Amino acid sequence: MDSPSRQDRAAGAVVGSAVGDALGAPFEFGPAGVHTARFPDGSGTMCGGGGWDPGEATDDTQMAVLVAESLLECGGLDLPDLFGRFRRWAAGDPKDIGLQTEAVLTSGDPWDLAAALHFRINGRAAGNGSLMRAATSAVYFAGPERPEAEARAATMEAARRIAALTHGDRAAWEGTAVLHELIRVALNGADPLDAVPDALAAVHAAHRERWAAVLAPDWHPDLATEFNGAVWPCLGTALWALRTTRAYEDALAAAIDVGGDTDTVAAVTGALTGAVYGLGAIPSHWTGPLHVPLPGYGDRVLRTPDLIALARRLDDRSTDAHPAEIQLP
Repeated sequence: MDSPSRQDRAAGAVVGSAVGDALGAPFEFGPAGVHTARFPDGSGTMCGGGGWDPGEATDDTQMAVLVAESLLECGGLDLPDLFGRFRRWAAGDPKDIGLQTEAVLTSGDPWDLAAALHFRINGRAAGNGSLMRAATSAVYFAGPERPEAEARAATMEAARRIAALTHGDRAAWEGTAVLHELIRVALNGADPLDAVPDALAAVHAAHRERWAAVLAPDWHPDLATEFNGAVWPCLGTALWALRTTRAYEDALAAAIDVGGDTDTVAAVTGALTGAVYGLGAIPSHWTGPLHVPLPGYGDRVLRTPDLIALARRLDDRSTDAHPAEIQLP
C-alpha cells in the first residue's frame, strides 16, 4: 500500500478525530471491554446510544470545528474571536459540555482571565477538554517548510495558547502541545512515537517528568493514577493504542475498550492515528453516518465531505501559520 499523502494525512487527522468522537460517545463512562463486548467480531458500526444518534459527534468535534473556522476566517490565531465562538456555542445548549469548560465559558469573565480565575478558585483544571478539540489546530500549525526545532516550537506554543482559553492548569497546555507536535510529525510522514523524546524536551520543566511517565513505551492504561477524563491518561492511552495496534480501526477499538471517557479518548486517538494512517484507512461505514451539529449556529450540520474540505483548507494555510505574539505566564 502506498504511503498516504500529506493531504490525506491531514484529512485523516480531522475526520479521524471526529469518527473517534462519534464512535466512542455511546460507550462513555462504560466499563473496560465495552466495545469488544458489543462488537466481538470486528470494528462494529456507528451504533448510537446514550442520547447520541448513530454517527453524531459531540462537543469534542464541535469545538474543533469552531477552532478551525476561527483560524481560517481570522487568518490565524485570534484568541478573543475564538473565545467568543466558544461562548456562543456554549450558550446554544449543546448536548454535552465539560463541567470545567462550561464554568469558564459562562462565567462572564474576560477571555484572557476566565480560565485563570477558574483555576485559581478551584485548583483543578487538568481535564482533557483542550486535547479533544486539537486536531484542527494541529493541522493548521503543522507547516512543513520550517526547520524542525522552529516548527516544533511554533506548533507547541500555539497549542498552549488555545488550551489556556479554557484550562488554567499548565499540565493541560503541555499535553495539548505534545499532541500538536506528534500530529505535525505524522503529517510529515515520520513516526510520532519516535518524536516523543524531542516533544518531551520541549515540555515545561515542571511538567516534564509526569508527562514522560505516561508517554513512556511501557506505560499501559492500567497504570493510570487518574480517571481518563484527565489530560495525562487521555493522551497516554492514545499513544498506547497507536503503539500496540497496526490499523486505525484497531487503535480506536483498543482506546474505547479502556472505558471511561470514551468519546474524548477515542477522539484524541483518532486524531493521532488518522494522521499516521490517512483518510483512506478510516472505514466508510464510520465516515458515512458521521455528522457534526453546531449548537448556537442555527441548523448547521457538517458531514464528512465538509470535514475533509476543512482539513484541506487548514493544511493549505499551514505554511504561513504563526501563533500570535501573546505571552503566557
